[in-house]
Amino acid sequence: MPFEKGYTQIYTGNGKGKTTSAIGLAIRALGAGMKVMMIQFMKDPVYSEHKILSQFEGMTLKTFGKPFFIVYDDENLEKAKKWERKIVVFKKGNPPKDYVELIHNGLQVAKRAVSNGEYDLVILDEINVVLYYELASVEEVEDILKSKKDNVEVVLTGRYANEKLIKLADLVTEMKEIKHYYQQGVMSRKGIEE
Repeated sequence: MPFEKGYTQIYTGNGKGKTTSAIGLAIRALGAGMKVMMIQFMKDPVYSEHKILSQFEGMTLKTFGKPFFIVYDDENLEKAKKWERKIVVFKKGNPPKDYVELIHNGLQVAKRAVSNGEYDLVILDEINVVLYYELASVEEVEDILKSKKDNVEVVLTGRYANEKLIKLADLVTEMKEIKHYYQQGVMSRKGIEE
């Protein structure tokens, strides 16, 4: 049961809940008998949602990421040190070629998913962060959005949403952090953040 008209949504901001909201929307769409594809960028298939989402009929989940975080060399490396070897540092404008290639493979999958009519809802998880770290261009994501069938709903998640994409979107929600236990040293917890 496809949408009569599909819209473009963005979930962004520095607060928790962007991916979680997208997953909630996926569950709702699946419950309505729709087909959903979730493409996770910058993530490895180690998060708890991978164990359950792939079991739902009508759900396709793909990841295009690596098991580490990335930071620019001009960002606060002291904060990043807590991740030990789970980070890669590069100069702004010079991302690792293998990561760029991996992301571009995901963008090709995304373009097919929004344009071929197989899916009613397509979620591009962490795509905003991909753009922030210059692993892809805004124009590439605009091209994906322009190629979408009229009845396909698209959700883009991640911090640092690009202003061009915000203007293109039909719905933009900003998750704002007011308070987080992370500030007291509590790292991500299985089943909540991962």
